[in-house]
Amino acid sequence: MLDSVSVVISVYSKERLAYAIACIDSLKLQTLLPREIILVLDPDEELARFYRSKLAKDIRIVVSENRGLSNARNAGIKHASGEIVAFIDDDAVADKRWLENLVTAYDDSDVVGAGGLIKPFWETDQPAWFPEELNWVIGCSYKGLPEQRADVRNVIGCNMSFKREIFEKVGYFRTDVGRFGKTLTAGEEPEISMRIMNRLPNSRIIYEPLAIVNHRVSRNRVSPRYMWRRSFYEGISKAMMTNPKSNNSSSLSTENRYLNYLFTTAVPKRIRRIYLPKNLSQLILLMGVSAAVFLGFFAGKLGQR
Repeated sequence: MLDSVSVVISVYSKERLAYAIACIDSLKLQTLLPREIILVLDPDEELARFYRSKLAKDIRIVVSENRGLSNARNAGIKHASGEIVAFIDDDAVADKRWLENLVTAYDDSDVVGAGGLIKPFWETDQPAWFPEELNWVIGCSYKGLPEQRADVRNVIGCNMSFKREIFEKVGYFRTDVGRFGKTLTAGEEPEISMRIMNRLPNSRIIYEPLAIVNHRVSRNRVSPRYMWRRSFYEGISKAMMTNPKSNNSSSLSTENRYLNYLFTTAVPKRIRRIYLPKNLSQLILLMGVSAAVFLGFFAGKLGQR
């Protein structure tokens, strides 16, 4: 069994120090301790000096060559020495058995990647009008995902891992897609996962819900403005994923299954009891977010012409 894990955390500002420390502390309490913890910073010498002065010496600090989440992850991979490279967001806290449960997926030699359940950790009370089906908007696992271990197209970046050797075979995260600072584009995780599947057809990526991290949800992430922007840019990201120049033959199968679940189960369930204020508000939000994603997708397609 593979059990040598390098954990990569990306940080881009001083303001996230408290989050990063909480994340690191949770990694040091794992039942399966990581081989190393790598903190990757944006290319800013002042930022690097700040974190070197605040963190323990056993935390390996790496400065990325360029800004952006994909660049940071690539820098972490290149400095990792573990057989598995795991990724967690700086504002997430890992369950103590996160790595132990995550690496069990690699008992099958065909498995090249694995991820787990991301639970929202609300800084304020969870709004009654916010449906679990939209947890992807806040970077968490959403209702509609498998409830037991299953093969998936891709896992979510806050709780994600790959065999390190895979990057040598298929390349690294694309730096022209994905999160950049506070911009809300995404798509780097599906893109690299589809690339792996295309080049290594017998490979498997596993979703293991027993591997749990808790992802902090700040107040601003449930504001109407944030949700609209996040959903719109999600649509743009999906359009980028389906760009013929990306050389990915995979379709948006995961998105199609999610939409099927949304409009055959989640929406009808609320319509049947639409007289309840909670159901009505959740229904409006489900439809509004869906509309924003579709608009972003069409805008992204127009931008490719």
